[in-house]
Amino acid sequence: MQVVVTGIGLISALGNLEITWKQLLSGHSGILPHQPFPELFTKPLALINNIPSDPTELLETAIADALIMANLTPPLLDCGVVIGSSRGYQGKLEQLARFYPPYPPLLMGGKDGVSSLWKGGEDGVSSLWRGGEDGVSPLWQGGEDGIFSLVERGEDAGISLSKFVEYLPFNIALNAAKKIGSTGIILSPMAACATGIWAIAQGFELIKTQQCQRVIVGAVEAPITPLTLAGFEQMGALANTGCYPFDRDREGFVLGEGATILILESEDLAQQRNAQIYGKILGFGLTADACYGNKPDRVGKSAIAAIQTCLKNSNLSSHEIDYIHTHGTATKLNDDHEVQLIKQLFPQGVSVSSTKGATGHTLGASGALGVAFSLMTLKHQLLPPCVGLKTPEFDLDFVTSVRSMVIKNTLCFSFGFGGQNAIIAIGKA
Repeated sequence: MQVVVTGIGLISALGNLEITWKQLLSGHSGILPHQPFPELFTKPLALINNIPSDPTELLETAIADALIMANLTPPLLDCGVVIGSSRGYQGKLEQLARFYPPYPPLLMGGKDGVSSLWKGGEDGVSSLWRGGEDGVSPLWQGGEDGIFSLVERGEDAGISLSKFVEYLPFNIALNAAKKIGSTGIILSPMAACATGIWAIAQGFELIKTQQCQRVIVGAVEAPITPLTLAGFEQMGALANTGCYPFDRDREGFVLGEGATILILESEDLAQQRNAQIYGKILGFGLTADACYGNKPDRVGKSAIAAIQTCLKNSNLSSHEIDYIHTHGTATKLNDDHEVQLIKQLFPQGVSVSSTKGATGHTLGASGALGVAFSLMTLKHQLLPPCVGLKTPEFDLDFVTSVRSMVIKNTLCFSFGFGGQNAIIAIGKA
């Protein structure tokens, strides 16, 4: 049973699918200096608007565009849903944390590291838990330190602590199911930067195993948050001026916002309803290094296994791959790692590029964006340039300007923190 793509919805810092593709082919970038948080320094970012986006809005926009392209109208009761995110509603949770701080007067440790909140009085019970004159503990009373006062302060700002459950990561997939009216299988993968390909692979499997005839798959990411920026900055992973994949002077990655949603269907179902087919998902390979948390395994054994598994499951040889859409983050370690993999496994002359110099690194959504660009490559028989690459450090066949050629099969790479390797093969319809 063949699994085909009948709809694509994408939003990035460059625009929707059509606009992003045109801008990408023209070598334009959506990366600009920004800093929406006054406590942090200005950095190059790929923001969709001037302020950080809401994940649900990105999700709903991408779903709507994918459904229009696929000529489908909700409700889609039996449609499976596999949509992931590595950051989820991180920005919303950080907003909650700003209004509901961990009350230093109550919870911070004393000399022995034990908060006075938990230290007992004469009878072993903290005075904070003992009732006052009216039998109500001061912990629960109003005032600057009272919990009720802090809750009221957040609600006055339009942020309710009860929203916490709505911001848990699985809600990305649940909100997608609500949007399309699905009562079918729902999965919400989270695999760092490999999330997008993981989601597409799981949707592919649901159709191949005949659990579903149609699955909506993809990933969404709105990672521009203070904690995310500060964390990656502390790791030394962020660029200072821009994203330059595989360049001799590359500096690191640039965070970007984005979402991609694909409509996967069995080929039989797509043909029955005369749907336009944009490409075929041929196979995938998923492995883990089980080695380092923030860098790839130097030997690359598990990454090699993921590529070889993908090729085997897709009934392809390395010589049949016309184009590789790399992870291409523009970090020193990642780019070197990918180049060594390509040199070891593929014949000289295979076309290679990364699109992160145009869209930024959308973390968990990046692999899904890469698959969308690979599908556009197959449809238009045009290879997108590696935006930001001016002086290559490596001797691969990098696409430095839009290139027209016959393209039948492409691979898309994603490598996530924690050593998560995800490879997917896409074929021409």
